[in-house]
Amino acid sequence: MSYDRLDQAMNISVSGINASRTNMEIISSNLANIQTTRTAQGGPYKRKIAVFEEKPLDFSQALSAAEQKMSGGIEVSQIVEDSTPFQKVYNPGHPDADKDGFVAMPNISLSKEMVDMVYVSRLYEANITAFNATKKMEQDTLTIQ
Repeated sequence: MSYDRLDQAMNISVSGINASRTNMEIISSNLANIQTTRTAQGGPYKRKIAVFEEKPLDFSQALSAAEQKMSGGIEVSQIVEDSTPFQKVYNPGHPDADKDGFVAMPNISLSKEMVDMVYVSRLYEANITAFNATKKMEQDTLTIQ
């Protein structure tokens, strides 16, 4: 395995680490706003979701990747709002209650966010493990020469 391939493998792991970190920040924001019924845009907080896509490569990287059957990693391409409807909770004393006494609550499920958080933390750990394994291979290669 050449140094370029090891560097590419490390870059892929780093891209996964960065994407996982961004996703964890989005999940944290969702959890922090689970009770937010009024935002600056009006209405309840809308759950955010990270959209991932393959990281684009420049021409020389794409040519090299095509020869080696490697990709450029992953990145968060955009952050979108979940279109799931808001939850309606009966609370006539709430300042944001409608005329029937219902309050529109954010479209966030605590259990779903917690499952997503565990999943993303495992992805983060896997990318750290892959990065460390690649780093060790690179160090071992230097001692052989």
